[in-house]
Amino acid sequence: MAKRIAVIDNTKLKDMEKKKYIQSLCPINRKGDECMYFDGNKLLIDEGLCIGCGICPKQAPDAIKIINLPEALDKEPIHRYGQNLFALYNLPTPVFGKVVGIIGVNGIGKSTAIKILADVLKPNLGNYEKEAGVDELIEYFKGSEAQLFFDRVKKGEIKTAYKPQHVDMIPKQYKGKVKDLLKKVDETGSLEKMAEKFELTKILDRDIKNISGGELQRVAIAATFLRKANLYIFDEITSYLDIKQRLKVAKEIRNLANEETAVIVIEHDLIALDYMTDLVHIMYGREGAFGVVSQLRPTKNGINTFLEGYLREENVRFRDHKIQFQVKAPLKSADTHTLTNWPELKKKLGSFSLDADEGELRMNEKVGILGENGIGKTSFVKLLAGVDKPDNVKLDLNVKVSYKPQYLEADSEELVMVVLNEAIQKYDVELIRPLDIKPLFMRKINELSGGELQRVAIALALSKDAELILLDEPSAYLDVEQRLNVSKVISNIVMQRNITALIVDHDLLFLDYLSDRLLVFTGEPAVQGKAQGPFEMEKGMNNLLKELEISLRREEISGRPRINKLDSVKDREQKSKGKYYYA
Repeated sequence: MAKRIAVIDNTKLKDMEKKKYIQSLCPINRKGDECMYFDGNKLLIDEGLCIGCGICPKQAPDAIKIINLPEALDKEPIHRYGQNLFALYNLPTPVFGKVVGIIGVNGIGKSTAIKILADVLKPNLGNYEKEAGVDELIEYFKGSEAQLFFDRVKKGEIKTAYKPQHVDMIPKQYKGKVKDLLKKVDETGSLEKMAEKFELTKILDRDIKNISGGELQRVAIAATFLRKANLYIFDEITSYLDIKQRLKVAKEIRNLANEETAVIVIEHDLIALDYMTDLVHIMYGREGAFGVVSQLRPTKNGINTFLEGYLREENVRFRDHKIQFQVKAPLKSADTHTLTNWPELKKKLGSFSLDADEGELRMNEKVGILGENGIGKTSFVKLLAGVDKPDNVKLDLNVKVSYKPQYLEADSEELVMVVLNEAIQKYDVELIRPLDIKPLFMRKINELSGGELQRVAIALALSKDAELILLDEPSAYLDVEQRLNVSKVISNIVMQRNITALIVDHDLLFLDYLSDRLLVFTGEPAVQGKAQGPFEMEKGMNNLLKELEISLRREEISGRPRINKLDSVKDREQKSKGKYYYA
């Protein structure tokens, strides 16, 4: 097996003269062998001849990666997309009676791994010219739990239900009403029950193309539950869902697993992942180059190991720093100055009405906004941003405002480096480097993925000359590490420039990590919303968690927030004291 892999993205290396120049620098080529060679217009690398000198990636760092593989990898990959393309090592292991989670950064093969388990993608065991049969997979995994799984696949004993990651593709694949789609996949005769469980009853007669992202996500989850299967696979369940919906779905997924049924979930919301899984696989590697599935660990240990960045058993360090959750002392109002305030605000939007209590924002603070979907959070932020006007007063915050909306415009032909010109000039260290924007400089806005576009939009909003930054759902499309990294970037910018940030999000862990205070929205979705606060963290979280009927504790090693098991000793104890959130 090759000790290193080479990955070349020829779509980012289009200049033929530059390709030839890079080829001419290769010491193996100069010696007379063909390490770098052409197949038509494509530049390729012979991994067997490559010595890992590092010359070619320095010439084209965005397009060429030469990676020395961890010593623990003693087998060929389970799948490789082609010569000098992404390689996946190992697979997650379905465990009957358990919910298995997969945690890792974007671009290291999580979706590839579960597509193989779901039989959506045929693996090739590194020979990208030939698909591997089930007998080859049994031999490949001989002596492991995965062998037993593929033995059952061979016997026809495994039936899979799979919810894909990109639910926004559903309207492009299916036409017609929601109920017709669900009827088509219903193998359990429980359509009405699932529609009620996932709050779909009111939209059953709506056309699939006219429903929101959150509704599409719940339709996809319900459709997966309606299948008769003994292996259920969910690729990212929390996208577009609010905290209440996330916990409800997580609870239902947890209840799916029994002696005859295995469940696998990919998820970036660590609180939801922790809540619903028994075991986790950590995936590590290099984005866009290779991914490795680690051995199974109990969930608590697995998440802590991921945050630590070091796999002791495999002796692999995949991050150069630990992620630690610091318990912050509340900011005292005596030590801060008021930046701006607003009076009581009212806004009517069709049949929906929003009421916001009067409130104030202090300088040099981050205020999180929490609440269900359809309850007025985005409407409130638009009022502060000046995009909409309240019905009852003329609002003037007397501060410069920068606003990142929830839904990002992606139809621009502009290059990223043009859009972010000011940020590149002023905030290279504070924004461009930590958000990893440089590799995107020569890409057009309309060519970016959801996560790439999000990072660009965050950098743009934070680079504006403003005293108040409004960010609507900045964690959407980002992986765990990116979310925590973004929270650090926001905190640093707020502190360095002595400004204020207001952040709407549904990831409790992200807001817990970031926020100094909280605005909490209550009411009835699509009917009426009420904004209260900002409160100190403990009071704001208590108000929210009491409504959700859950309690949070601090994990003793990492300090991260964890949901207490319902009616456990800790849950009952905290609720009896009115302390739903331990700061």
